[in-house]
Amino acid sequence: MRFLITAGPTREPLDPVRYLSNRSSGKMGYAIAAAALAEGHEVTLISGPVALSAPSGAQRVHVTTGDEMFAATSAHFPLCDVFVMCAAVCDYRPAQYVSQKMKKRPRFSLELEPTRDILASLTSQPHDCFVVGFAAETEALVANAQRKLIEKKCDLLVANDVSRADLGMDADENELLIFSKNDAPKKLSRQKKTELARALLKIILEVREKCLTKKS
Repeated sequence: MRFLITAGPTREPLDPVRYLSNRSSGKMGYAIAAAALAEGHEVTLISGPVALSAPSGAQRVHVTTGDEMFAATSAHFPLCDVFVMCAAVCDYRPAQYVSQKMKKRPRFSLELEPTRDILASLTSQPHDCFVVGFAAETEALVANAQRKLIEKKCDLLVANDVSRADLGMDADENELLIFSKNDAPKKLSRQKKTELARALLKIILEVREKCLTKKS
């Protein structure tokens, strides 16, 4: 099958040397790409700025901003069988880009505007692929994940608690809670992201097969 996977953060520039971003390392998305490749699937990996090498065999597309990620993902989305939106896209960007480096001053106010919701934008299109979303939460994980599952029109929603420094973003380990429309949540206990990726891939393929069986 053809997997389309996004990974890493985005950067939203303020001036030529500064930007807004987040702590995403891309490790989870890259691990999922490697797991899919190991099972013989085709992988297009759309990646924000990370310090990682692409898994051998993946078609990696480099992007920086959320708009660039949306453009790249939109171009490949109609061709995929499974879409995994693992990237941590900035929710906001500076309302105005300044072409020269801003000088330090005693006080500074920054006006922000929301970025495009890539996942919601793509799932509103009439393309029948299996969609996996991610939710990084610091509170009300279950309620927020269940809401996003429905709002973003996902087949699976993978949630994780990023309030701890030793798990989640920028860490080598994580634990996941996986939500779907018709089954009870599945928990993947704390382990390395490479191991989590293999377990998650198995769940993705199992749930996708159930969905296809129901449609036929």
